[in-house]
Amino acid sequence: MANVVLRHRDISDISKLDVYKKNGGFEAWQNAIQKMKPAEVTDVVKASGLRGRGGAGFPTGMKWSFMDNKNWPHYVVANADESEPGTFKDREIMENNPFQFLEGVALASYAVGANLAYVYLRGEFWEIAAFLDAKIAEMEKAGFLGDRLFDTEYGLRIYTHLGAGAYICGEETAMLESIEGKRGQPRVRPPFPPSFGLYGKPTVVNNVETLTNVPLILKNGPDWYKSMGTADSAGVKVFSLSGRVRKPGNYELPFGTTFRQLIYEYGGGVQEGRPVKAIMPAGASSSLIVVDDKVLDTPMDYASVRTLGSDLGSASVIVIDDSVSIDWVINKTIHFFKHESCGKCTPCREGTYWMMNIIDRIRAGEEAPGDVDLLLNVAKQMQGKCLCALGEFSTMAVVTGIERFPQDFKETVKV
Repeated sequence: MANVVLRHRDISDISKLDVYKKNGGFEAWQNAIQKMKPAEVTDVVKASGLRGRGGAGFPTGMKWSFMDNKNWPHYVVANADESEPGTFKDREIMENNPFQFLEGVALASYAVGANLAYVYLRGEFWEIAAFLDAKIAEMEKAGFLGDRLFDTEYGLRIYTHLGAGAYICGEETAMLESIEGKRGQPRVRPPFPPSFGLYGKPTVVNNVETLTNVPLILKNGPDWYKSMGTADSAGVKVFSLSGRVRKPGNYELPFGTTFRQLIYEYGGGVQEGRPVKAIMPAGASSSLIVVDDKVLDTPMDYASVRTLGSDLGSASVIVIDDSVSIDWVINKTIHFFKHESCGKCTPCREGTYWMMNIIDRIRAGEEAPGDVDLLLNVAKQMQGKCLCALGEFSTMAVVTGIERFPQDFKETVKV
């Protein structure tokens, strides 16, 4: 099956403008502006079943339809922050298939009536930002961006914006604050960005992978897209496979592909032939799943993964084998989230601090009686009380690790 978003693997030099155009590039863009109303573009995306690829899995067309049409101007922001440990798909797309991504940004902008769009990149992606700036300049020179596009009244400008390397800015409202030049901290919601976003105006925020699907959906139609994947999760997904596998990397596969296929058929199996002990299906922010044959044969789609007590999220599948102790895993996740907490809300600021202190004691062999129960209690006290998802994410591996892998803690804790 030909790739949808990782088309550079099928078409050499698709990052060059002439090659992209020869392979149907910008046909959907020109057709949309000249022959479709903005609402019709939204309806096609809605009919395709495309869901957000950044983690939440929210229906993309539905999000676009929430824009407040009584408040102008409108904005589009492409979330290229990609700071989740275990996630590395958006970087490959931007570096190798940039025009399809930028065409997706443009189509989203037209659909919601935006004349200005931003690509927000994490601070470490400064080389990619310069690369995208060059591609945007090529599009402007070729007449695909600018004023009065294709002899219509519609015009669009796209700009890149670099953050400062803060994980919290992957959260959409913290991202908007950062673009505005403020401290990258999340806003209280509601209101949500489609009604009150960038500069207080209606804004759509979509992930890089999400937007890169849009040009081919517009070109080939929603039925073509729905012919791949499952009824719950249409289309294809880039699975970022890492951990104790022989062939880590990005694999574009239809939703419904099983964990077993991803790990053994595409990932080459586990190092040293060890059995899989646990899976984190959505990077560091996900729950730990105890692995057996039933889990390995579970389809990777949003609904099926929820039956395992976790979420597919951005599909950053981290494989853990039986050589790894779960207390080591949650030590890593806690330290990461403690470092990345913005400190705005007390449950996250204090909760991550105390979870880090307790796990450090446990890992150093200096734990007090009841420390494992205390760690679990702190994590559960945080859940449902934080301003944004970061605090919630910081507890997922802790709670599921302690509850689902108690033996690991019995072997580590000596008191």
